[in-house]
Order: sequence, then C-alpha cells, then structure tokens
Amino acid sequence: MTASSTFGLSSEARNLHWLLSNLVDEVPGLLSVAVVSSDGLLLLSSDPERNVGPTAPSVRQDGPKGSSADLATIVSGLASLTQGAAKLMDGGGVKQTMIAMESGSVFVMAISDGSLLGVHGSPDCDMSVVAYHMALFVGRAGHVLTPELRSELRKSLESAL
Repeated sequence: MTASSTFGLSSEARNLHWLLSNLVDEVPGLLSVAVVSSDGLLLLSSDPERNVGPTAPSVRQDGPKGSSADLATIVSGLASLTQGAAKLMDGGGVKQTMIAMESGSVFVMAISDGSLLGVHGSPDCDMSVVAYHMALFVGRAGHVLTPELRSELRKSLESAL
C-alpha cells in the first residue's frame, strides 16, 4: 500500500490499511488478502490497484485467479456455507475456515461484526503462521471496523474503480 492509497481517508481507515500491509509484509507466502463485509462486498484488498485513490492512474491489470476480488467472492461463499453447516450441527459461530489444496490454501476468519478476513496462501506457506497473524489482525481490527468505517472503505474502493 502506498501513501497515495490512503490519502484523504480517516485515521481509522489508514490504520486498517497499515494493519493489512503489515500482515502482507510479515507473513511469507501470502498471495492475496481481502477484508469482506458481512454482505460480501470487498472493503480492503492486498492488491495495490484495488486500493488506489481517484487521483492515481486507472491502469487495471488482470490478476491471476485468486486475486483479492476473486478471493472476496470465495470468502463470502465459504462463510455462508460454513455458517449454514454450523447452524445445522448446532456448532455455534464459525471462527475460522481453512481449505488446504495441492497448490495453495484459503483461510477465512470472522471479524467481530460479521465482516471477514480472507487469505490465499501459496503451497509452501506455514499454515500455523498464517492463522496466528490472521488472529492478530482480527484482534486489532475488530473493534475499529464500525459501520462508518466499512462505508468509508467501500466508497474508497468504488471511487478507485
């Protein structure tokens, strides 16, 4: 994330951008990270072109499958499926979902208000390190992800497109 990607945002939004950047920088093997609202809308992305402000050039690159936009869709669907399964099994709330594949992993973790953190990791990422850093992110971001901040982040993404 560049300074231009947070220009004009509130301090809470800038802090959330910083937390996401820190997650991406600190954890080896992360391919894509997305924060998704409870209704499935992308709020924050590790793809720099998804977070740029309106003054930045509007060059859109086609990302690989698993980019943050694709990840947001996957995260929303997985959350719906796992929440339905937990309800049918009287399992309580879903805290984390992990899918291990031959060529990578997908992690989904609930944030306090129904928002979700989704991570697409490379095949060689350390799953325990990813889960630990995701829990740190959720713990730090959960209390600041208010309805007002979600609205600000969504408007910021829409204006960048």
